Amino acid sequence: MNISVKQPDSALTKSKNRISIYQPEQEGLIYPEVPEFETYAEQRKHLKERLVAACRAFAQQGYDYGFAGHLTVRDPEFPELYWTNPMCVHFSQVKVSNLILADHNGKIVEGDYAINRAGFVLHANVHEAHPHILAMCHAHTVYGGAWASTGLPLEPITQDAAAFFEDQLVITAEAGAVAVKTDSGKSIASLFGKHKAILHQNHGLLTASSHSIESAAFWFIALERCCQQQLMIAATGIKPKLVTDERARFSRENVGSDYIGWLHFQPIWGQLLHTQPDMLD
Repeated sequence: MNISVKQPDSALTKSKNRISIYQPEQEGLIYPEVPEFETYAEQRKHLKERLVAACRAFAQQGYDYGFAGHLTVRDPEFPELYWTNPMCVHFSQVKVSNLILADHNGKIVEGDYAINRAGFVLHANVHEAHPHILAMCHAHTVYGGAWASTGLPLEPITQDAAAFFEDQLVITAEAGAVAVKTDSGKSIASLFGKHKAILHQNHGLLTASSHSIESAAFWFIALERCCQQQLMIAATGIKPKLVTDERARFSRENVGSDYIGWLHFQPIWGQLLHTQPDMLD
């Protein structure tokens, strides 16, 4: 077998505007690319399909809790509107055809289902206060809820947890109170904007992304997993050896970006597309 090895073209890095070390320098390899769109309709279709996939991924992870939990993504043509999952529909049964489109006042602009009041109050206020936030995710999860009750941030106990180093915020405002009043949503929303991960004391986890719903969804999954690990090590009574600040920042910069969150979601999308094609109905 004759194998010819082609050295990476140093000019390729510049020409392709690589934003991550994970992007291959060698041309011609199969690798996910962030899509570009010619029309709002194409982009909207893409966003809705990925929003549904994020809901299905939450179902796979067991993040359902009655009607609680809401995921949102801003409409590309009408940024004052956002798409979200319908009220009282299990994450596993969300599909493109039952998504709803709402404004910041909670009025349904498109769709047949009602909106989750708590989801509207919180997400609408965040989307309105922070135009750069494209997508948000929230669910009432076991480990996230448990760790959030401590009022403490996650420690960089692993490389995965380091992705959230200095990129998480513990919010104590309205702690434990259901956010069904607009004023409470505004007080919480005012604290958003700079971090991808939010730990709301006595409530649970939220993630936000200025990049994509895929990124917000993956970082939520990762955040819940890190909360589980933090609780597990705490239960042993053994004090963990933390990743140093310098190394934690290095890890966050290389594996904690919105782009990396989007990239991590690609195999989830592929698996769902293969096993649950009904989500596109």
